[in-house]
Amino acid sequence: MTANPKQGILSGYRIIDLSAVVLGPYCTQLLGDLGADVIKIEAPEGDVMRHAGAHVSPGMGSIYLTVNRNKKSVTLDLRKDGAKEVLSRLIKSADALIHNIRSGGIKRLGFDYDAVRKINPEIIYLHAVGFGAEGPYAGRQAYDDLVQAASGAATLLPRQDGSDEPRYYPGVIADKTTGLHAAYAMMGGFLHRERTGSGQFIEVPMMECMVSFTMVENLYGHTFVPPKGSTGYTRAMNPQRKPYKTKDGYLAILPYSDENWRRYFKLGGRPELFEDPRFSTYAKRTENIGELYNQVEEIALQRTSEEWLQVLERENIPCMKVHTLESVLDDPQMRDTGFIEERDHPTEGKYLAINHPVTFSDSPAEIRREPPLQGQDNELVLAELGFEPGEITKMRTAGIFG
Repeated sequence: MTANPKQGILSGYRIIDLSAVVLGPYCTQLLGDLGADVIKIEAPEGDVMRHAGAHVSPGMGSIYLTVNRNKKSVTLDLRKDGAKEVLSRLIKSADALIHNIRSGGIKRLGFDYDAVRKINPEIIYLHAVGFGAEGPYAGRQAYDDLVQAASGAATLLPRQDGSDEPRYYPGVIADKTTGLHAAYAMMGGFLHRERTGSGQFIEVPMMECMVSFTMVENLYGHTFVPPKGSTGYTRAMNPQRKPYKTKDGYLAILPYSDENWRRYFKLGGRPELFEDPRFSTYAKRTENIGELYNQVEEIALQRTSEEWLQVLERENIPCMKVHTLESVLDDPQMRDTGFIEERDHPTEGKYLAINHPVTFSDSPAEIRREPPLQGQDNELVLAELGFEPGEITKMRTAGIFG
């Protein structure tokens, strides 16, 4: 496919999205932002995220709205032959298909990779799974909580604060991390096909993606065989790694270079600390990180947050204000740039949209379609596939749309 730069770098590519919840929809929203024609296929009961959170119309919940823009919605009851015919015709027209249905279930429906490549030999077929097919957990159910536990991520917060009980990160981090892996994997599949003419099967396993993500810094001493220390990046694991209390609030303060530290200690009236062997080099600061953070905390109490922001910015020492989930929505970096914008949905009214975070100079990522009502594009998509109005009416009567 040749992309139209005015419409996004993936314009001209069609992706069939059989995924649900967050992982797959987040992946395909990113690809849709880049210009791909994403057709979301839902069972009659709809994506479960349609029913999560506040809503105006039934089936248009808040979480659904955040991961399903730039898509067309088609409802198909794939237990019916007519619906399978529609999906088969869609597959013929598509460049890629993504789903997160377990292998046995998709095979029973008749749309496993072997079946799909007979319909379209050049298709990129991406299967998002919980665990890699070559391992003993293959085929097991997987949700964000389960994968946080299985990957070791559920032990990170308690390891930092000394708690005895593992607990989950307060967010669906495994789904979103894997969704990012799935997005680049599909684009890699497109590039491979452009170079070779061949489609392929791509497996994106949640546990493996999450272990890869978590262990970048936390493999640490176990990078070596035999280990030269413990797992867990000591700087990140230290309980004193946190926003620091000022006279009137909290502030993120992070001197990083030698010069940053020299200036921060001087501002705090403690210039001699930079000559302390514990703090004079990056390696020694990392080794003595707890004591170092204690010094940062004591010095931070000397000024108000605004006073610190002014002086730290003047001295080129990294710092940022501490936002809440509410206040960040009104930060000038978010609003003045249009990254967070208020949009009008044709049925849901005004809502906040968080735009695509990556900027392309010549092929913009942008919002072209609001998140769709379930099945709102049934007739449009079927007409594009060549079905006549009478055929579509018969399909509706036969219940293939649910």
